[in-house]
Amino acid sequence: MRFILLIICCMLGFSASAQWYRIDLKLKKHERFPLIELPQVPEHSMARIAVRVVIKPVKIHSFILDRSEYSYQAAENLVMKTAQHNMRFRVYNDASYNFSDLAKLYIKQNRYSEAKWYLLQSNIISRQQNDDKHTIANLLDLATIKSELGDYEQAQQDLTEAHDIAGARGLRDDLLAIEKKMAYIKQNRNNAPKTDVRYAEAPLNTSKAEK
Repeated sequence: MRFILLIICCMLGFSASAQWYRIDLKLKKHERFPLIELPQVPEHSMARIAVRVVIKPVKIHSFILDRSEYSYQAAENLVMKTAQHNMRFRVYNDASYNFSDLAKLYIKQNRYSEAKWYLLQSNIISRQQNDDKHTIANLLDLATIKSELGDYEQAQQDLTEAHDIAGARGLRDDLLAIEKKMAYIKQNRNNAPKTDVRYAEAPLNTSKAEK
């Protein structure tokens, strides 16, 4: 009986080893390569990535005046809006230069009454800001307007005031420009004043009242 049990055990062991051998052959036929290990990124590292947003400033291209009515109007509208913005936010120094730019536009169009008004407003601010060079430049433009209209005495007063400011501050370049303007006005004193002067249009309510 023992002999029979020994034979049965040997047969079972042989069949089991044969099955394991077959399984081992199958695994060798379908051999798998090792997996590639990817670097692990910690979750908190994403917070270190800084997002940089670069905002490009909007540039306003300068107007090239071609002496047409449309070109002057476009430039006037742009400078006027800038002046209103600066006055609203109390950037008075910049607004003073805006007024001077408007005056120069009006001088080119022979709109002297409007040019004088804006130059006077610019001068009020430039004096408050102690901007002597700007005050001198405004006085030179005022003298130019008054001389063109034949008001030489008033033009001379503006130039004298500008000359005094430049002398007190030691501004040699401005002194030379003022003296040059004085000589020009003196030479053209006998010329007839301009007649093609444009005046500001009357407001609508004023015109209706006159009717």
